[in-house]
Amino acid sequence: MDITLNYDDAYDFYRRYIYQPDLFEELRLYNFNVSGTVHPTYWEMFCSKLTGRRGRDGYGADLDGFEVKSAKEGSNFEYQYHLNTGLDKLYDDCKISHLYCSYSQDYSRVTVFKLEPSQVSDTFMTWMPLYQENYSIKDPKQRKQRFRRSMSYRFVVSNGTLILEIVDGELQYTSG
Repeated sequence: MDITLNYDDAYDFYRRYIYQPDLFEELRLYNFNVSGTVHPTYWEMFCSKLTGRRGRDGYGADLDGFEVKSAKEGSNFEYQYHLNTGLDKLYDDCKISHLYCSYSQDYSRVTVFKLEPSQVSDTFMTWMPLYQENYSIKDPKQRKQRFRRSMSYRFVVSNGTLILEIVDGELQYTSG
């Protein structure tokens, strides 16, 4: 999927809402954990600014044509699929691009990788029978509330295209 990426808009959002060194210093001073303070919605908005795509209502992809995942550097990216909507979401995930935002504990380093549907659809297809097996259990006490799977950090970095990198709070790399 060819799109024009808006690096300046995304970086401006990052500087205003994600990377907040003064707040993080205050949190540390009072013995609070900085990691996890940025809500997933902020990463979705960051990627919305980057791609120019708006968020989608309801279940499914986060943005028009993109799923957005975020995780601490080196951590895997979790997908959750619910009982009534999960199978449709799995099929949709096979057809859209995926953006993976990886961040350092203090959010001073951020990378964004993009994987195309052709790079991830086989993985999602292998999850479908497992999803169906999980939800085929009739007793709600025996089945998992949510079907969860992860895309490994290693897979994303090895197969994805790096489209943006921020180092020490400064925009260092753009693919454009």
